[in-house]
Amino acid sequence: MSDDTVLHVKGRVLAGPDEDQVRDELWVIDGRVSYDRPAGARDLRTVTGWALPGLVDAHCHVGLGPHGPVDTDIAEKQALTDRDAGTLLIRDAGSPSDTRWVDDREDLPKIIRAGRHIARTRRYIRGYAHEIEPHDLVAYVAQEARRGDGWVKLVGDWIDRDAGDLTACWPRDAVEAAITEAHRLGARVTAHCFAESSLRDLVESGIDCVEHATGLTDDLIPLFASRGVAIVPTLVNIATFPQLAAGGETKYPAWSAHMRRLHARRYDTVRNAYDAGIPVYVGTDAGGTLPHGLVAAEVEELVKAGIPPVRALAATTWSARTWLGRPALDEGAPADLVVYDQDPRADVRVLAAPSRLVLNGRIVG
Repeated sequence: MSDDTVLHVKGRVLAGPDEDQVRDELWVIDGRVSYDRPAGARDLRTVTGWALPGLVDAHCHVGLGPHGPVDTDIAEKQALTDRDAGTLLIRDAGSPSDTRWVDDREDLPKIIRAGRHIARTRRYIRGYAHEIEPHDLVAYVAQEARRGDGWVKLVGDWIDRDAGDLTACWPRDAVEAAITEAHRLGARVTAHCFAESSLRDLVESGIDCVEHATGLTDDLIPLFASRGVAIVPTLVNIATFPQLAAGGETKYPAWSAHMRRLHARRYDTVRNAYDAGIPVYVGTDAGGTLPHGLVAAEVEELVKAGIPPVRALAATTWSARTWLGRPALDEGAPADLVVYDQDPRADVRVLAAPSRLVLNGRIVG
């Protein structure tokens, strides 16, 4: 598509979750969304179907492999796989790789970075995180707040080899001071949390989001809801818990049993959180050990958990973009959109087969 081409998207433009936000068409002019038909366009290309804002994967790790950072060519393949699945905006929830080069590529998803994971010494996957002790937490949070794009990622809990089970990684005073410092620097804070034990301290200390949140219990749900703390359940990752538990059964039987319990109640946990008004967003945890391009599968998992299909779509489109401070299909917004041959509101499985991808106003797939 040349610079003079005006892209015409015709059919059903889903500019928001409500019926009064559905439009019949939009135009892409100079890479931006317009709802006014342009006059005098020299060239016009029409795409027909159901259009959504570019999908959001709010927990993804571009540049991360099973053993830590990966080469640029592998990171590029990861980003392209996500893009081709419809993900045009990524919140990179922790990566040891420098992916700023992606910002210069108009054909790759936009990335909002959380810097590198910050973990307790020997309490996370080797090669992924800064591994430190509590007295250094504030300094490292400040460092990653300056390196990231408005987010910092903590590892809130992990297996404690002495206890043989998941335990909280940080004392309350350390997380309070660290979160306060991140907020002072204009960054929000999220944390990896599988278990129950770290959640109250993190939320009462002012955390903004919790990843996975499998340990969210009925007594904690009102606290999350009252503080407006979001969760990103990563159910496609939680599906691996039984295999992880089987691998640790001999050495850590308590941990294995705990992981199976968390897995067994995963759908109830997410549905109860949603019903209580806790913001829920789509994230796949791609990178590390999980493949990229799983965003459609995660939306389907949210529906299986009991979230209404349109709200599950919102969790990867309109609501997710608002939460991350990025526009959707607003007048004048960058034209990042995905087109489908069928209505994804009727069946979210449609998301697995985009017919057209438009990024920065250009058709890329």
